[in-house]
Amino acid sequence: MQHRVRAVLLTPNRTMLLIRRVRPGVAPYSVIVGGRVEPSDAGPEAALLREVREEIAGDAEILSLLHTLESDDERQDFYLATIEKWNFEDRTGPEFSAEGRGEYILQEIPLTAAAIDAADLMPPEIRSVLREAIERGELLATR
Repeated sequence: MQHRVRAVLLTPNRTMLLIRRVRPGVAPYSVIVGGRVEPSDAGPEAALLREVREEIAGDAEILSLLHTLESDDERQDFYLATIEKWNFEDRTGPEFSAEGRGEYILQEIPLTAAAIDAADLMPPEIRSVLREAIERGELLATR
């Protein structure tokens, strides 16, 4: 089973960071920063911090596990985290230099249900989790 970790990154601007994927032949969509847990990672949280450094050249502070999505072949842990600084131009992940991977565009969206719905988030199941967290005040309370 593949294990992935994602960071719901909350900024000082009361926004959330996403990566917009634009690939040939596929409708554009957005993903939450993160990726696969590698055998060399000390654990899921270490993998998450590594992915944040690779994908947006930032240092996150993990607050808590927000949600887990599981299927027969994959587990995705979504962590709630804060981030103060990042630099998308200094990203180092191997996917950014691979041919044919398309574009990666950093997005900063408001912490509103409307913005989350408009982002075409993948996997789609995470939209309702984020909407519910907003309704409970959980995302805004962390900033």
